[in-house]
Amino acid sequence: MNHLTKPSVVQLVPEALHADEQFLGFLATRVPKTELHLHIEGTLEPELAFQLAKKHDLHGLLSKYQYSVERIQESYQFEDLQSFLDLYYDFMQVLQDSEDFFRLTLTYLERARSQNICHVEIFFDGPFHVKRGIALSTVIDGIRAALEYGETHWRFTWRLIMCLQRELSPTDALQCVRELAPFRPWLHGIGLDGAEFPNPPDRFSAAFELARSMGLRCVAHAGEEGPPEYIRMALDSLQVERIDHGVQVTKDPTLLELLRATQIPLTVCPLSNLRLHVVDSLSEHPLRQLLDDGLCVTLNSDDPAYFGGYLNENFTVMIRENGLRCAHVAALLQNSFVASFLDTDECQRYLHEQSSAIAKSVQDWQNGSDRHVELSSTR
Repeated sequence: MNHLTKPSVVQLVPEALHADEQFLGFLATRVPKTELHLHIEGTLEPELAFQLAKKHDLHGLLSKYQYSVERIQESYQFEDLQSFLDLYYDFMQVLQDSEDFFRLTLTYLERARSQNICHVEIFFDGPFHVKRGIALSTVIDGIRAALEYGETHWRFTWRLIMCLQRELSPTDALQCVRELAPFRPWLHGIGLDGAEFPNPPDRFSAAFELARSMGLRCVAHAGEEGPPEYIRMALDSLQVERIDHGVQVTKDPTLLELLRATQIPLTVCPLSNLRLHVVDSLSEHPLRQLLDDGLCVTLNSDDPAYFGGYLNENFTVMIRENGLRCAHVAALLQNSFVASFLDTDECQRYLHEQSSAIAKSVQDWQNGSDRHVELSSTR
């Protein structure tokens, strides 16, 4: 059964354009939106990784990739989540001082701005950096400085979310949360990432309980490679407000109905799912079906430097490969704000701006202005 309720903005789009791939790609890339599932370390492009490795004289890492940006690019091929994480953690060693984290974050914000992203909720892997000897203040100060620059100069709004890695022990995870108190003015949430097997979410219930008592919003990766039961655990044991990924919910009709009824958002990342072999093809990705079933789904890029596309690339390739139509695209655009941690007034302001931008995009398309949209998923 098709439960998708058409967003009211669909009426701004002529019926003749509802299935026009070129127009929908044009629309999705032009309209203001948010990104809610973005690991800042996952925006480390090979060129910047190479530059920072040279800056810090990391000859072991450079020689491993033959001092070549091209060799680094070629290494961005993965068999599964763990093979990606091995490389991901390897390249994190190039991030050593606040300037590195500032540069990494500002580079992402510049690209986000070019893609009409106006609000970001950024993940960072604080405990992993601490484990390798980088002070948490170094990480947060650099990221925060870039976010504040974006806020001042480009009118970005933002939320910052620290992820606990599933490889942590429950005791270590709890201690990591305790150490967040000095950074609370700039930190908005706590998340959970890393390899799902063999690390069920309920191992971290004490850490999330403490985070909630500190006023932090709670999210967790679940149901990417792990079973639907991990989604249920994240909801019940961690009391999360959003599920990151969550695509395995399609295997549990009862859980799917729960998410439809509660409208707990899923932050879905199709190109990531393809590159990590969670799905065999984007045509088989459950995104459209989840939207048709009435779930609150958002579109995101996860670790875009590694997975071949940022947010607009995820939109355009899913329009083409997954058969998204106007109601789907409009729902994804609106959900990006509805599912965010923005205050109600901020959310309503952005939704109003988004509606105006949709109307303007229709007008520009009909006038033949700026029609050149590249429906491509890779560089």
